[in-house]
Amino acid sequence: MDVDFREMMSSFPTGVSVVAAQNGHTTPRGMTCSALCSLSVNPSTLLVCLRTESPTLHAVVASGAFAVNLLHGEAEWVASLFASGAPDRFDRVLWRPTSLTHSPALVEAAHSVGDCVVDRTYPAGDHVIVVGIVRAIEKFRTDSALLYGFRQYGQLHRTAPANAG
Repeated sequence: MDVDFREMMSSFPTGVSVVAAQNGHTTPRGMTCSALCSLSVNPSTLLVCLRTESPTLHAVVASGAFAVNLLHGEAEWVASLFASGAPDRFDRVLWRPTSLTHSPALVEAAHSVGDCVVDRTYPAGDHVIVVGIVRAIEKFRTDSALLYGFRQYGQLHRTAPANAG
């Protein structure tokens, strides 16, 4: 069943993000995450699903905050880097703390960043669902988004709206 489930979900293309948190003055933590969805517009709420044993989850819970970095179409290398578990990943990308929660914003790899505070968490299998209230949004680019499906990356480009004439 696990293999069939993974195969089924791999055929469902989704956007790619890096969820990142800063726990005090320690090394920032972050991981590639495609298990993300909007939950509510009022208040602006989203959820991310993070592996139970993830250092990123521990930083999110300890700090009570996180950034959702929605990656632009040319940031495949960043998605791969943050999926790799490389300990020096934050040394290899340009980032800065967000203005409200000081969570890491990947300023060159993200098209948008949601600065979130943790509202609640729910254990679910080998993951934890983290519900976050979005307190601020920064936009860096609006031309493309990185997608993942069928175990490969792709891009979705913004197109000009059709002329309604």
